[in-house]
Amino acid sequence: MLDIHYIRTHRKEVTEAVKQKKASVDVDRLFALDEERGKLLREVEELRSLKNDINALLPQSTNEERAELLARGKDIKEKLDIREPQQRAVEAEFLELLYLLPNVPSEDTPIGADESGNVVLRTWGEIREFSFAPKEHWEIAESLDMLDAARATKVTGARFVYVKGDLVLLEWALMSFAFQTLTNEETLSKICAENGLLVPPKPFVPVLPPVLIRPEMMRRMGRLDPEEMYALERDELRLVGSAEHTLGSMYADEILEERQLPLRMAGFSSAFRREAGSYGKDMKGMLRLHQFNKLEMESFTLPEAARAEQDFLVAIQEHLLRAIGIPYRVVAVCTGDMGKPDFRQIDIEAWMPGQGKYRETNTSDLIGDFQARRLNTRVRRSDGSIEVAHMNDATAFSERPLIAILENYQQEDGSILVPEVLRPFVGKDRVGKGK
Repeated sequence: MLDIHYIRTHRKEVTEAVKQKKASVDVDRLFALDEERGKLLREVEELRSLKNDINALLPQSTNEERAELLARGKDIKEKLDIREPQQRAVEAEFLELLYLLPNVPSEDTPIGADESGNVVLRTWGEIREFSFAPKEHWEIAESLDMLDAARATKVTGARFVYVKGDLVLLEWALMSFAFQTLTNEETLSKICAENGLLVPPKPFVPVLPPVLIRPEMMRRMGRLDPEEMYALERDELRLVGSAEHTLGSMYADEILEERQLPLRMAGFSSAFRREAGSYGKDMKGMLRLHQFNKLEMESFTLPEAARAEQDFLVAIQEHLLRAIGIPYRVVAVCTGDMGKPDFRQIDIEAWMPGQGKYRETNTSDLIGDFQARRLNTRVRRSDGSIEVAHMNDATAFSERPLIAILENYQQEDGSILVPEVLRPFVGKDRVGKGK
């Protein structure tokens, strides 16, 4: 949620953000309501003040004065009976529209209507030349009996899969390697030094968060999308689309101490998405599932540290992809393609040789105070002052880097080389050999 004082003084920027992010909110109505609520509030406060003055005078008034005061009090009460419901109704409509407002993008966010407006910032890695026609990940995994979509469709429906055998070991290896990285202060120090980042290399706290969340918490996170979320209507709960949702809302209505920041968490959970609007796209394999596993980074910082924190999270993402040897490019996401709560969004797209294109594997969202203001998550400074905290979230690993491994490390005999850093976790240097 945007600060109302910011909205009043940056009307043009707010209006542009609504257009650029294609948000469904009547900005003119919002500003009209803001003026009306201010007028009604002043009227109600003035009437309440007069009422209090009369109540203070009554005990010491004469009978004649008392009759006059009671008459005035009755008149004031009748006016309040009209104005107070009006004020509540206007306030409720104003807050509803305020909740629909998207975050205003950063000054360096590219302006564009869709993903075609995204800007490549840098690339890394050499694209491998194959001596054979590279296959897509689902062809490789199914041929090695590591992926079974047909039986999952029979049991559960489309966009679900059984992940089996060595592919499970590879996935756990990815997650274990990421946890090892995120909890190691020495490794994080090196990432900071290599990228010239002046942020504390404070390790992440590993978390296994709930995968169910109350709709109100999702609304306060700015992520409540009925079309995208699975709902348990009987229990009034939603399945999370990312661990970000339960990590970010963890400190709702709480005050963090400055000495606790940055507060960093690495949360692993299954994620659930309806994939609304993607009918017919990426139906095979693991690229666009209704259920998948994801390791998410969530961070709470002081306002002045939030931008550097996002740079740090992106540096971690690049470190992880470089460690497993996957070519990638870093992309600044444009206004029409970014999330509505995002102030600045950076994606990383890995090269998928079987598909012959880059596909998004990681995202990093600088939210600023947008979510924390809605969540009422604050920080108490060392001088005792209290202000809204700032938040970041970013993907460490999901199953998409696993897809990149299958396609980039496939061999002509059908086997898959295991990236060197993952071999201690997998226990072998090749999977699928001889099958």
